[in-house]
Amino acid sequence: MKILITTDWYKPIVNGVVTSVINLKRELEERGHEVRVLTLSQNYESYKEDGVYYIKSLNLERIYPNARAVLPHGERMIDDLIYWKPDVVHSQCEFMTFSYAVKISKKCGCPLLHTYHTIYEDYLHYLLGRITQYRTGRVLGKKTVAAFSRRVLKKTSQVIVPTEKVEKILEGYQVGEPVAVIPTGIDLKRFMSSVSPEEKRKMKDRWGIPAENKVLVSVGRLAKEKNLEEILHYFAEYLKEENKLTLLIAGDGPDASRLREITEELGIEDSVVFTGMVRPEEVGKYYQLGDVFVCASNSETQGITYIEALASGIPALCRKDECLNQVVTDGYNGFQYESYAYFKMHLSYILENEMRRAEMGERARETAYLYSTWNFCTMAENLYREVLERQEVREQEEVKPAEFLQELSDSILRNSRFLKRTILRKGA
Repeated sequence: MKILITTDWYKPIVNGVVTSVINLKRELEERGHEVRVLTLSQNYESYKEDGVYYIKSLNLERIYPNARAVLPHGERMIDDLIYWKPDVVHSQCEFMTFSYAVKISKKCGCPLLHTYHTIYEDYLHYLLGRITQYRTGRVLGKKTVAAFSRRVLKKTSQVIVPTEKVEKILEGYQVGEPVAVIPTGIDLKRFMSSVSPEEKRKMKDRWGIPAENKVLVSVGRLAKEKNLEEILHYFAEYLKEENKLTLLIAGDGPDASRLREITEELGIEDSVVFTGMVRPEEVGKYYQLGDVFVCASNSETQGITYIEALASGIPALCRKDECLNQVVTDGYNGFQYESYAYFKMHLSYILENEMRRAEMGERARETAYLYSTWNFCTMAENLYREVLERQEVREQEEVKPAEFLQELSDSILRNSRFLKRTILRKGA
């Protein structure tokens, strides 16, 4: 198949959408499919490179980190993609490149599938600011997001969501298009190679972590919706009883300065390490430096960092969320908590027995196999074929009325000729 993937985000940006696109593209190409990507350039210049088409764009970072916009304009590269004639267009973002995805699918007569990655209700504070602190603002925001989602998804043939949590949200939005749940896959090889004790010791020395300290690790973008503030408060409370602990926060983002300030206000700056941005190829090492992965986010549609942590062989301790169903199972590969009391109890349970922690880590790795790029691609590939078959059936059904009218017309014509001949004979 010829498959076009459209996305507002792509390398060198690091986030869940980019990870999903990169993994899907690589796996599909390994299976012999021809894949091209349409995305936004990081400057006002269009170009293509290794099957990736970069459309010139403007910087919108004042609204959202790494956000960019395209101005309405003719774009020769879009014509190139229409001429290439993909069998399937798979869009990943609802904004800038989505209009191109719709145009190309219409021109080529091919189905448009769309993966709904983001729960926009959790990101309204970037646009609406303080108004989202009030119930009226939240209700208004939710209605706006629901209307926007319906309008966008109405243009698609098939919607893909990473979890049942998002499926339920779209159901609440009254989205009418068919929805399929396909969990995003990760490249397990990047996280399953073990880091030696010697390398862990060197990494602890590098970041000033005492050798005897247990490490809680958080990996991801530092943003308000990730709720890291809660982890800092819970960690500060836990330190009052157990001080041989370090919280390692790997990543960067718009909330980094505020989180550092909170750390100082809580008086725990000596026990918290901010690494800043970590190179993608080294992320696996930071997970394995940890004894427990911690996360308090409720804004995830799936949460790739959860899967990466499990693949790295460390138990997860995360705020309870629907997206974690079948991912983090209490007592098996980690725990989900709902309050500090549960956070404290579960963390103590994991850390007090090293053999138990190691067993939970092994089961975490087993869980991660379910979210391999192979499984992810297989499900996407099967859905592409299913949607193509659906379209073919629909096109055949649309032809039938035309065929019926033609047959009816021919029949009337034949009968009229017969009647004419009969009348003439009788007249003679």
